[in-house]
Amino acid sequence: MKASEIKKIAYNCRKATFLIEKQQLAPITIREKLELKIHLAGCSICRTFMQQSIAINKMVHHLFQSSVRKDLKLDDRFKEEMEGRIREKLDKN
Repeated sequence: MKASEIKKIAYNCRKATFLIEKQQLAPITIREKLELKIHLAGCSICRTFMQQSIAINKMVHHLFQSSVRKDLKLDDRFKEEMEGRIREKLDKN
């Protein structure tokens, strides 16, 4: 890895947060792991983001896996309204 590539990684919080989220859903490549490790070594904000993201994902997973909450569903009308709002926003862009 070139010095210029390392510099780009070290100051790219957007990519780091993407990799933090990506690794919670699926394995990331060795290169991505290295890039993330380099970035986290110098960025306390992204380290905090990673800790918070992991905690939030664990809570959400627990919420939806809980036997008490198996009946938790969104109302069909609410889903249709939300879908309409999303379509409006996408059409504007």
